[in-house]
Amino acid sequence: MPTVIPFVPQSITVHLGAPDTAAPNVTVPFTDYVKNVASSEIYPTWEPSALRANINAIVSFALNRVYTEFYRSRGYDFDITNNTAYDQAYVNGRSYFENISQIVDELFNDYLRRPGFVEPLAAKFCNGTTVTCQGLSQWGSQNLARQGLNSTQILRNYYGNVEIVNDAPIRGITSSYPGTPLRRGSTGPNVVIIQTSLNRIAQNYPAIPKIPTVDGIFGSRTEASVRAFQQIFGLTDDGIVGKATWYALVRLYTAVTMLSELRSQGQRFYAIDWSYPNGLGPGDRGNKVRHLQYMLSLLSAYIEEIPSVSTDGIYGADTENAVRAAQSWFGLPVTGITDSATWDEIYDQFSGIENATLRNAETFPSTARSGYNATTTQTQSPGRTLQTGDRDPISQEVVR
Repeated sequence: MPTVIPFVPQSITVHLGAPDTAAPNVTVPFTDYVKNVASSEIYPTWEPSALRANINAIVSFALNRVYTEFYRSRGYDFDITNNTAYDQAYVNGRSYFENISQIVDELFNDYLRRPGFVEPLAAKFCNGTTVTCQGLSQWGSQNLARQGLNSTQILRNYYGNVEIVNDAPIRGITSSYPGTPLRRGSTGPNVVIIQTSLNRIAQNYPAIPKIPTVDGIFGSRTEASVRAFQQIFGLTDDGIVGKATWYALVRLYTAVTMLSELRSQGQRFYAIDWSYPNGLGPGDRGNKVRHLQYMLSLLSAYIEEIPSVSTDGIYGADTENAVRAAQSWFGLPVTGITDSATWDEIYDQFSGIENATLRNAETFPSTARSGYNATTTQTQSPGRTLQTGDRDPISQEVVR
C-alpha cells in the first residue's frame, strides 16, 4: 500500500455561502485563509497558548476537508465553505490581526491527528458560550490558557489523545483521481486504493462482493466488485473506474469511516483487506492480527463476556483468550484459533454494532452541523454503559 501523506495546499478555494447556494468562489493562499478564519473566529487579545491551540484546530479542520475531498467528491468546485453551519468563518477581504498573522506563519503546516491514524483530525469547535459542542470550546481554551495550560494540553483537553504533525509538505492541490480510467488489466497503487476502498465499503453494503486479495491487479473479482458498487449507487454499470466512480468511492469511503467527523474510525486499517485471512492462531503477527484485535476490542465494549485486547499485532495469550470467549459466546467450538467460521462471526457482529450503534446519532452524537450544538451523554451499549473514564472503542478517547 502506498504511503498516504496529507499535504498542505498552496491555495484553497472557498465557497462564500452554504454548499448549495449560488454564491461565488474565491481561491486564496492557504496561509491567508487561515489568517482570515483565525481573525474572524478568535480574539487577538487572548493568551498565546489559546491562540495557538485554536489555530491548530482551524488548520486541521481545513486540511481534513482538503484531504477527504469532502466537497469535490460530491461534484462541487470548491474545497470548503465560509458557512459556519458546515465549516469555518471566512470573511472575504477582511484584514488580519498582526499577532495572529505571525502565529499562522509559524503553524500553518502543522495539524492534528489521532496516533496511528493518517488523516488530519476534523477538529470541530464552537464558541463555548452560546453554543457548546464535542470539540474545542474557544472561550474555554482561553480560560485554560489563563490557568497555565500550553496549547498541546488545551488541545488534548478537548480532543483527547492527539498528536501534532509538524512541517507537513506543501504542494499545489491535485485531484486524487489518477487522470485516466482504471479497468481490467490495470495495475499499481491506484488499483490498491480501489480494492481497499471497495472492501471497506462492502462492510456496510454486503451486496458488494469483497475482493479476496488486495494485490493491485484489476482482475475479474475487482471488476465484479466495481460493477456491484456502480449498480448500488446508480452509476454506469461498466466495471470501469472513471472519474465519477472514483469520486463515488472517495465519498462513500469517507462516509463509512467517518473521516470527516471528530469521532473518525480513521485510516488505521486503510491497507487491510477485510476478507478472511486463511486462519490465525497463537504466535501469528502482523496487520491481520491487528485487524482481528481491532474488531475484538469493539466487541468487548458491548459484550461483557469478551475481554478487551490491545491492537499490538501479536496473537498472544490475551488475543487467544478473547477469541475463545467470542467462540463460546457465538456457540462455536472453543479452540482459540480464528478459523473462517470464527472470523465471519466476529466480523458480522462487529459490522452490526458499527452500523447500528456507532452510526446512531443518539448513541454516538457527532458534532451537529447546524451550530455544532451536540452534547456529550453517557453512551448506551447492548453489553454495558460507557461511563466517565472509559475509552471509546474506536477512537480510544476517554469518555468525559
